[in-house]
Amino acid sequence: MSGPTPGAAAAANGPHSSYHDYVWTGARPLTMRAWVGCLAAVVAVAWLLAWSARGTELSWSELSSGLPQIGDFLGRSFPPNWSILNRLIAPAIETIQIAIWGTLLGVLVAIPVSFLAARNLNHNRIVYQTVRQLLNVTRSINELILALVFVSAVGLGPFPGVLALALHGIGMVGKFFAESIEEIDDGPLEALRATGARPLQVIVFGVLPQVITAWIATVLYRFEVNLRQATVLGMVGAGGLGFELINSLKLFKYQDTATCIVVVTLMVVAADTLSSRLRRLIQDGRSH
Repeated sequence: MSGPTPGAAAAANGPHSSYHDYVWTGARPLTMRAWVGCLAAVVAVAWLLAWSARGTELSWSELSSGLPQIGDFLGRSFPPNWSILNRLIAPAIETIQIAIWGTLLGVLVAIPVSFLAARNLNHNRIVYQTVRQLLNVTRSINELILALVFVSAVGLGPFPGVLALALHGIGMVGKFFAESIEEIDDGPLEALRATGARPLQVIVFGVLPQVITAWIATVLYRFEVNLRQATVLGMVGAGGLGFELINSLKLFKYQDTATCIVVVTLMVVAADTLSSRLRRLIQDGRSH
């Protein structure tokens, strides 16, 4: 739905100022054919949802019957075993390091790639489509699969986790960066080109000032994602807290598992709080 209509804005000064008229962004069906089309669309969506439910075997009865097992698992997990906290400090630091370097390497490669993947900067259709498809392929492969590949290549440890996050991040961050570039105002770019500016000068003085805020927000969000993913990657031997988590599950030490989950949660909350504050500082700086 869109905002108030001009009539509603004028009525806001009248006795009925608490009421606002809104209009749909799409055209309302006015003919029988249009109404039949809307009904057909609703039926198609309902069929799609029912078909998906059958395919995923959604069963609320099975979930309700399995709640006692969930309660049993939670009962065995609490209270957490706080005595292993000292042992988790090093894996937690390793997880943060994996997330930092996975984010950094992905961003460093995504920056030049994004300029080739932006339609308004790269007018060579073949190069544009090739880079776009490479980004699609890169982000379509799950980080766990990439980590398994790199573990087989470089062995166990945090390094394959860094490589997996970086490679997947190139596809994700590169896409977001390129879309930010495509949404900028082309006026400053045309003005710079008219003065004889080189492509690098157009990027530095015309593109970057318009996208830097969105890019920083994307990098911060990607770091949060990588922090969570770094924990999961440890389950396939890529280091970090995930290695401790999967070992505690295999040994049925559920209280140790609960402690690992608490530590991971606190790390993610801390990262989210820090990135939120940084984004606010950036936005405040832009507004002033």
